[in-house]
Amino acid sequence: MFTASTIAARALVALLFILAGVAKITAPDPVVANMAAHGVPGFLLPLVIALEIGAGVALLIGWRIEYAAGALAVFCIAAAVLFHFKLSIPAERTLFFKDLALAGGLLAMALTALRARTASR
Repeated sequence: MFTASTIAARALVALLFILAGVAKITAPDPVVANMAAHGVPGFLLPLVIALEIGAGVALLIGWRIEYAAGALAVFCIAAAVLFHFKLSIPAERTLFFKDLALAGGLLAMALTALRARTASR
């Protein structure tokens, strides 16, 4: 069962990813440069954009939450490790743990949705 508060909470998380994906579309060059600086090939950018917008919209509308939240959780862990694993730099350490915290919240969302789906069968 979804309440107004769970829908609002899901929307807040979804907007983070949707807006990030749109920002990557409108200004891809700095993103591609950052990816290259971290050894991530630029051809992955369209996949990142599709994931952020697609899974973000899925969360927003409540469709396949377990898959969308799970995929975004894995993405956040990968982003933390690939882009922010400089724990001696305070700002990078904060971004690293922010990404891990997001992953934890997304995993909780995915597991809750999975439990709800299996309980309704």
